[in-house]
Amino acid sequence: MSNNITEFNEYRTKMNDRILGDNNKIIKRIFNLDTNAFQAGALDVKTKELLGLVASAVLRCDDCVKYHLETSYKEGLSREEVVEALSIATLVGGTIVIPHLRRAYEFWDELEASEAKI
Repeated sequence: MSNNITEFNEYRTKMNDRILGDNNKIIKRIFNLDTNAFQAGALDVKTKELLGLVASAVLRCDDCVKYHLETSYKEGLSREEVVEALSIATLVGGTIVIPHLRRAYEFWDELEASEAKI
C-alpha cells in the first residue's frame, strides 16, 4: 500500500480514536449516523459511496474524498464509474473543484498501484 494511503488511514484512525475517546455523546452519535447512513438500504453501498464522493468533492473535503475513493475501490467500483461521478461533482461544483479532482485522481492511481503490488 502506498505511503500516502497508509499515512491517511493511520492518521484518520488515530484521530478518530482520540475524538471518540472524549466520550462526547453528540460526536459519537454523528459518527454512528455516518456509519449507518452508508450501509445498504434502498440504495446499495456502491451508489451511496458515489453520492458521498460527489458531495465531498463539491464541498471540497479532501479527507472525505480520499475516504470515499478508498471505500469505492474496496467495494469494486471501476475507474470509469468513479471518474463519471467526479465529472458530475466538477460540473456541479465548478472549476474550484479541479484541484480536488487532481488529488482524487492521484489517490485513485495510488489505490490501483497498491493493489498491483499485492
